[in-house]
Amino acid sequence: MTVHLRQLHSSGGIAGHITTVNLIANSTEALLTHPDQLTLLREDATLTPHAVNEPMRYCGPVVRALPRYATCDTTVGNTPVRTGEAVLPIVSAANRDPSAFTDPDRLDLGRTRSSNESHLGFGHGAHRCLGAHLAQEETAVALTALLSRFPDLQLTTDPKHPERGTNPVNWHLKALPVRLRPQPWSGLPGGSGRDRL
Repeated sequence: MTVHLRQLHSSGGIAGHITTVNLIANSTEALLTHPDQLTLLREDATLTPHAVNEPMRYCGPVVRALPRYATCDTTVGNTPVRTGEAVLPIVSAANRDPSAFTDPDRLDLGRTRSSNESHLGFGHGAHRCLGAHLAQEETAVALTALLSRFPDLQLTTDPKHPERGTNPVNWHLKALPVRLRPQPWSGLPGGSGRDRL
């Protein structure tokens, strides 16, 4: 039991931190390269939860899930899978599936507000990420603070060719070069003043 708890703590601490950092960076890059969506978010703060969920679908940090093993002979799509064989779910492909999402290659912060389309960025069912709510809150706070503090935030590199890392499990940026012009910080909306940077 002790070993299992240590492994759970270790993997949750590392995995949760890395994926959240990558979600924040990927979300920021997606918003900066889709000015129409960034404008929507700036004009309507109620879109903030969608500014986390839609980028998690569109450019989430999780490329693939852990392998799953068939407990009986079955078929996935048109491919037979025998008992004991591995199936490797590709989350990023499922999140761009045109049979599940309308116009899946378009970033649309209004998508989850107006439809039943749900992504697999945090997993599903028994395999849903235990830290999903924490990651969503951390990303929402980070995006709100970043965009409030730096309203003129701009990429300083070619948005068509971002430099990405090579990890086959996590889709992430090596760097996100931006230009910052700070505005006076008044704290987060609804904050107490103790949330100043």
